[in-house]
Amino acid sequence: MTGIPSLANLVWARGYTDPAWARRHTTSGRELVPSRRVWRGSGGTSPLPAAPAGALDGLTFTGPHGRSQTLPELLALAETDALLVTHRGTLVHEEYLHGYEPHVPHFNASAAKSYLGLLAAVLAHEGQLARDAPVTKYVPELAGTAFGEARVDDLLHMGTLMSYAGRPYDKALEAQRYFAVLAPQLRPYGYTGPATIREHLATARATGEPGTEFRYENGNAEALAEVLRRVTGTTTSALLSEMIWSRIGAEEDAYYLLDADGTEAAAGGFSATARDLARLGEMIRCGGAIGDRQIVPEAVATTIVSGVPDGYPRRVRSFPAAPPDAPATLSYHDLWWIPNDPYGSFMASGIHGQRLFVCPALDLVVVHYASQIVSPAVPPVPLVQAFLTIGAHLHRRHDSP
Repeated sequence: MTGIPSLANLVWARGYTDPAWARRHTTSGRELVPSRRVWRGSGGTSPLPAAPAGALDGLTFTGPHGRSQTLPELLALAETDALLVTHRGTLVHEEYLHGYEPHVPHFNASAAKSYLGLLAAVLAHEGQLARDAPVTKYVPELAGTAFGEARVDDLLHMGTLMSYAGRPYDKALEAQRYFAVLAPQLRPYGYTGPATIREHLATARATGEPGTEFRYENGNAEALAEVLRRVTGTTTSALLSEMIWSRIGAEEDAYYLLDADGTEAAAGGFSATARDLARLGEMIRCGGAIGDRQIVPEAVATTIVSGVPDGYPRRVRSFPAAPPDAPATLSYHDLWWIPNDPYGSFMASGIHGQRLFVCPALDLVVVHYASQIVSPAVPPVPLVQAFLTIGAHLHRRHDSP
């Protein structure tokens, strides 16, 4: 009997194992496939006041295998392209590596799911979207699929179980097949599968009851994006621009990659500059506001951590563990990861080391962009623990007499 081949043996999966190949795509996605801009709007830029350099000099971190690492060593292990740290609204660290430049949008990968979750949460708060409604209420074409049989809340919490086109489900292989849908150059020889996101979703069949188990899967986010497009009558790019990007004082337009139908890859095709992502994180940290302007409802911004609904897993074990002193590994709410640390942190997270990390109790926002290798042979870099070390250091320094 022939088993599922190892991901390492798939030439078309080389982006997971080659940082140079990954970096080419994380910084130049719109040169490779069609894209649509997320307009920054016509207003001015929100300031990011900066503190003197050197705020993080001398810090050491726990790296892979428990070894002590300096910040430059840790960033090298993580194949870091950019690291931005804000504390109480002040930019205390800004660093760019490997030739990456501040004005260039960087691929966010699956961190994009969290921004989609934020849009959905706002629409639900405003009464335009019913969390407990079946997905087919908004997208009738998904009837009979794993996503059509789910509720909107199931999509927001990765609560569907499915297989695609009758294949046994394998997370890594399905992620690669999702990329193959988007980009013809990533398709293996002889590929005859779906050529659009909607075609891909149509092949999903339920293998279990929705809402009973956590399974991290791109299809949930893509089905949710289609729901939001039907509810609002606009594209994902225009919706994010209208509700958030044009209101946070972004410096640059962001963009989404598109499939052959011109549909945004909402689960992972978003790119933005690190500075603008820091502005997004600061807005959420400050209760959804920038100064005296409320961008998203405070009730949405302040319940990302506390809003995990009953019936969904409190401890998600399919992701790198949170710091050792955390009471749990991870939870998941409205497409945001929750480390369950003592500081009320939450984050958007992408496969190659992209992070938007928000820690309200430490007044901390961290943006980390990377082109990190993903391979069983390469130990993951404990970035969450490093971010909390940074936050605790800044908190002590600010509060010391």
